[in-house]
Amino acid sequence: MAGLTPIEANGYLDFFIDRPLGMKGYILNLTIRGQGVVKNQGREFVCRPGDILLFPPGEIHHYGRHPEAREWYHQWVYFRPRAYWHEWLNWPSIFANTGFFRPDEAHQPHFSDLFGQIINAGQGEGRYSELLAINLLEQLLLRRMEAINESLHPPMDNRVREACQYISDHLADSNFDIASVAQHVCLSPSRLSHLFRQQLGISVLSWREDQRISQAKLLLSTTRMPIATVGRNVGFDDQLYFSRVFKKCTGASPSEFRAGCEEKVNDVAVKLS
Repeated sequence: MAGLTPIEANGYLDFFIDRPLGMKGYILNLTIRGQGVVKNQGREFVCRPGDILLFPPGEIHHYGRHPEAREWYHQWVYFRPRAYWHEWLNWPSIFANTGFFRPDEAHQPHFSDLFGQIINAGQGEGRYSELLAINLLEQLLLRRMEAINESLHPPMDNRVREACQYISDHLADSNFDIASVAQHVCLSPSRLSHLFRQQLGISVLSWREDQRISQAKLLLSTTRMPIATVGRNVGFDDQLYFSRVFKKCTGASPSEFRAGCEEKVNDVAVKLS
């Protein structure tokens, strides 16, 4: 079952729903206009347009138009979940077990559209109307999971990605400075530094240092290139300084690291012979 409840001040629907034992199924509630208020054991939550609430089975239902609002229009869907929906229904709560989700502004129109499609399908009389409504409800629940995943793991800013590529392409530059990277991606040095740390959790210089050492380890383990040349390939003109930095980062000097790699290769060769 699904529908729209258009509550207006002093209208025929202007009263509080009061179900102390809740219902046997779940109810999704999307506020589309005005404000509502949900009450639970002395606590209150104000619903605003875009807010989605999830009432699980047995949860108290005590809600209505907010007294300071002229209206509260909300769409709702009542359903019994399929067994494999369990993870999708584990929402953060505003209190007790009442779940809450508010899509960001970019996603709100899509969730609103899905709600409308669920209602239209649920009220249809076609042979597949109910199955279509369930399918759309699954989409809504999955879209929420997808939105949450995006918020936890947001895509990398293109400017940070370009900065990383620029740094990787210029590891041999011994005159490296953040300003040149910032200019390449059309940012100020301070803005680039802030974005870099925000997205990668590390400073620009620290990230570059990690890349230089990783590249040096690769060259030491896969080529016979002299250590001084390896150092120059990753931006160290001074071999002694390169050795000092390398040992600080890896616990071994470049020559010790290379010897360790050769020893491992020999051990494997003996085992295979």
